[in-house]
Amino acid sequence: MSGSRDTEYTEYVTARLSSLRRLAAVLCGGDWQRADDLVQSTLAKLYVHWGRVRAADHADAYARSVLVREFIHERRSSWAKRVSLSGEVIDGPAAAVDQDAVLDLRAAVAALPARQRATLVLRFYCDLNVDQAAAVLGCSPGTVKSQTARALDSVRRALGPAHAAGRGRAVTAEHQIYLGERSHD
Repeated sequence: MSGSRDTEYTEYVTARLSSLRRLAAVLCGGDWQRADDLVQSTLAKLYVHWGRVRAADHADAYARSVLVREFIHERRSSWAKRVSLSGEVIDGPAAAVDQDAVLDLRAAVAALPARQRATLVLRFYCDLNVDQAAAVLGCSPGTVKSQTARALDSVRRALGPAHAAGRGRAVTAEHQIYLGERSHD
């Protein structure tokens, strides 16, 4: 790789590293160590294919696609089943957030299969429409719709009736905080 291409790659990674890490952390259920491993493998692939990334209409979308596909591949591989790292992630608490509801939501999202979790993250954290999410996942828009519906149904069942009915808007706002949804109020 020539010096100018290395420089372009370095500038791109420097500018996008924090957003890639946040996306990876959401995919990995808040496990920052796994997220960093995921970002590292993504950056290695981006480096190898930098010519394609540079030529792409949207380098960020290309990078996001690589990251999500790496996440799904990692979850399918036997490595993820054999290696279990434990460590405590220290997250700063948000102001006026029901931590129990956030933990319940994180657990419900973490329990989802990789494709369903990736679908929710792309649709609600990355704010992609169905067609964009389908392009990232390499599937049809109908598959994105069905995976999203199944994932949301699983999360709702995991959260139970107390979250679905009795707590209303407060839980919704916390869900938006965790999933990174933008408030449209």
